[in-house]
Amino acid sequence: MKLYSLSVLYKGEAKVVLLKARYDDVSSFSFFQRSSVQEFMTFTNQLIVEHSSKSTRASVEEQDCLWHVFVRNDSLAGDNKCPSRVAFTLLEKVLDEFSKQVNRIDWPVGSPATIHSAALDGHLSRYQNP
Repeated sequence: MKLYSLSVLYKGEAKVVLLKARYDDVSSFSFFQRSSVQEFMTFTNQLIVEHSSKSTRASVEEQDCLWHVFVRNDSLAGDNKCPSRVAFTLLEKVLDEFSKQVNRIDWPVGSPATIHSAALDGHLSRYQNP
């Protein structure tokens, strides 16, 4: 199963904030669908985290994709799409690295453009074939 995205989000009281995301090569989709595919992944990531409780792990099937989400007690969340036995180990590792690199006060107001973290770098390609 191909890993298409890996995201770090913050589950705030009012909304879910996308802090950082990495997307794999979407060349398997037609040229005209590629931007829509990334938008769909971002929207789905935020929707799943929004409907998940703190301190939970869940797997959700959406449009033939199995999404895994982990929302920590400190409201830092991550999600991906890969085999479930590997998914949560990867998410724990990414969230731990992210929380060490990015100050907690930046989480509620951050965005992919303002957050500088290498927590997702390398993991997307390394976990393509777990």
